[in-house]
Amino acid sequence: MDVTTETESQPGQPRSDRDAAFMKRYDGWMQLPIIVSAILPLIIAPGPDSPLSIVVGVGTWLVFAVDYVVHLRHIYRYRRTGFGRFDLFVVVATAPWFLIPGLQAGEFVVLLRLARLARLVMASRGARRLFERLGRVAAVAIGVVIVGSLVAYHAEHPVNSEFATVGDAFWWGIVTLTTVGYGDIVPKTTTGRWAAVVIMITGVAVLGVLAGSLASFFRLGENGNGAGSSGGEPASPAGTSGDAALQVLTAEIAALRGQVEVLTRRLTGVPSAKTAQERIPGDGALADPLSQAPRQE
Repeated sequence: MDVTTETESQPGQPRSDRDAAFMKRYDGWMQLPIIVSAILPLIIAPGPDSPLSIVVGVGTWLVFAVDYVVHLRHIYRYRRTGFGRFDLFVVVATAPWFLIPGLQAGEFVVLLRLARLARLVMASRGARRLFERLGRVAAVAIGVVIVGSLVAYHAEHPVNSEFATVGDAFWWGIVTLTTVGYGDIVPKTTTGRWAAVVIMITGVAVLGVLAGSLASFFRLGENGNGAGSSGGEPASPAGTSGDAALQVLTAEIAALRGQVEVLTRRLTGVPSAKTAQERIPGDGALADPLSQAPRQE
């Protein structure tokens, strides 16, 4: 019996449970092709000049066209959603019009290719999480730079000619945050140096978050998990395999300890009934040969 889901009547939702499962797998498969198709035309400009540029232009467009058709077939009323309309715009606007004589890519068409990057951010759950996280980090970093630069300006301006204007202070704050350290402006007061320390620590933290976020987005720390940009999270936590191995090792150590105790009692003449009662549960297959062996008088 085919049971339809309640989400069928909602535009933008999978048509059925089977479609939802397929789209989860599909998003995992299409993550890399979508990223490459969004970035590659910005590096190799499609055009009729060379076979490579033609392949890049047509191939990357086909990726977005196929992606739109797949969403159209498996998502209920996809064309009526905001993502669907934007997808259709990207497919039409970035079509290989350059193959038509007289419609070579101009500056406006080159700018339209940036719409693919916008589509990648809008339709990719992983990319949205990435930019949301980086957006919060950027807001914190900008706040630290503004406050630190103003504090350093008010502390340094009376005694340090390098902090002549607020603009100089902001320049120093940005250079310090990025850990570039040109050395053209250096604080001399204790307050200014403490402001520099706070900005430098913030800059190192921003770089760490950026590296971790990019690694998480591209799934560099996962083994064999193809969860896509808009797919689900990994099926199990990263520490699950380690916990299972630790439990197995603990059980083996307990079994070996039980066998050593059984052998010790055999050698010291402890009654077999007591040995059988203290046998480790679940390890009978390993302990039976010792408990059943005839005792040599």
